[in-house]
Amino acid sequence: MNNTIYEQIGGEENIRRLVDRFYDLMDARPEAEGIRRLHPDDLSGSREKLYLFLVGWTGGPPLYVQKYGHPRLRARHLPFPIGEAERDQWLLCMNQALDEVVEKAMLRQQISLAFGQLADFMRNKQD
Repeated sequence: MNNTIYEQIGGEENIRRLVDRFYDLMDARPEAEGIRRLHPDDLSGSREKLYLFLVGWTGGPPLYVQKYGHPRLRARHLPFPIGEAERDQWLLCMNQALDEVVEKAMLRQQISLAFGQLADFMRNKQD
């Protein structure tokens, strides 16, 4: 039985696919323009950091922690104005990426719920 989300999703290969699809969508969807503006022109660093974070967050090896230390997500995101619109744009792209990459509906729902809570926690401005 696969216990962790990391194992259920298919490990590092599928997490990489999820992250790449997420950033491709964020880069292309006009509805995500606000969240895209908060990122650098070159998304390679953002892709790598999210990938490393998600590997550990889903129960795999703690790659992000090994490279950068504790994620301190909220503190690291404080320089960026994140409100409801930015949260919703992030979730729009991530949920579409989940739909395209994760085959099991129950697993997609579980991950989507966790991402929703995480994205809401990142909000740091009033709308």
